[in-house]
Formats: sequence, C-alpha cells, structure tokens
Amino acid sequence: MKVIANIVLILLIALLGYMLFNSIKEPIAFQEGKTLRADVVSSKLSDIRRSQEIYKSITGSYAGNFELLVSTLKRDSIPFEKILNDPEDPSNPDKFIRETSYLPAIDSILAMGINLDSLQYVPFTLGEKFDIQADTIEYQSTQVNVVQVGTKWKVFMGPFADRRFAKYDKTYDPEKLFKFGDMGSPSLSGNWE
Repeated sequence: MKVIANIVLILLIALLGYMLFNSIKEPIAFQEGKTLRADVVSSKLSDIRRSQEIYKSITGSYAGNFELLVSTLKRDSIPFEKILNDPEDPSNPDKFIRETSYLPAIDSILAMGINLDSLQYVPFTLGEKFDIQADTIEYQSTQVNVVQVGTKWKVFMGPFADRRFAKYDKTYDPEKLFKFGDMGSPSLSGNWE
C-alpha cells in the first residue's frame, strides 16, 4: 500500500511540475513570438513606406494598390533636382540654376534591398496581403496626399492570434491594426515606433 501511495504521489508531483512549467513557458513563448513577428512585419512595412515615398517623388501622390506601386517603381525614374549658384547671371534674380536629372527607381529600390515581387505579402502567412489605401484629403485648409498600409495583428501572429494571450501583454489586441500612415492626417509614422 505504501508503494502505491508513493507512486501516486510521484505522478501527482510530476503532473503539477508539468503544469507549472507550462504556465511559465507560454507567456515567454508568446513574448518571444510577438517580438520576432512584429520586428519582421515592421521591417516589411518600412520597405513599403520607403517605396511609397519614392513613388510619391515620381508621381506626386501615393499608390492606392500594390500593382501600380510595383509597376511604377520598376519602369519609371526618380527626379533629382540640383540647385547651382549662378551669381554671374543678371537676369536671374534668385542667382540659382535648377538642374533636374533622372535615375531609374529600380536602381534605388535594389540598393535598399527591397524585393518588389514580395512587397505586398504579410510575413508568416500563406499569401495574405497588406491592406493599402491612398487618397487626398483636406488638412488644415490644404489638399494633402495620405496613405495607410497595414494588417491586423491576428493575421501574422500564427498560434498567438487568440485574444487570450492579452493576459500576458495588456496592449496586445489581435484585432488592432499594425500599420504606418493615416487616412486622416499626412503622417507616415508607424504605430510600432
């Protein structure tokens, strides 16, 4: 009888130890997974933001879809304006000469290490695409271009997409957008920054 009681006690201790280990392991795994995934997705959103900035320097506005963004960056050129001092020209009251040169946008994109072919896809998913919006709004009595690109946390969080993980991080909401830009103001800030 004493042997059976010892075996039951050992099994109970092992079960409680396993439960304790899992209660510690899950929040650590969640925080590591969240940090890793957020870093990769924010890096991809930063690439999209830089691409949108180049697109805007070419066209004057932001791209409202990835097809237009990618095709423009592959075929068009970025204007670079050089301002030269010209004190000898009496007909030029500003004493400056503006020279514009053009360089292929794809060269800048490749130099930054941006892969245009996978730009629209959210990391850690099977082909999910970022939501992209662009428009013109009136902001402080001026027409301005705005853009917003992002996705919900639950799209790229994989096994941690459940709302129950919010108990480990009070700011975590799988329905919240992970994005840069804003359709209500001319900001390109990312909400992860």
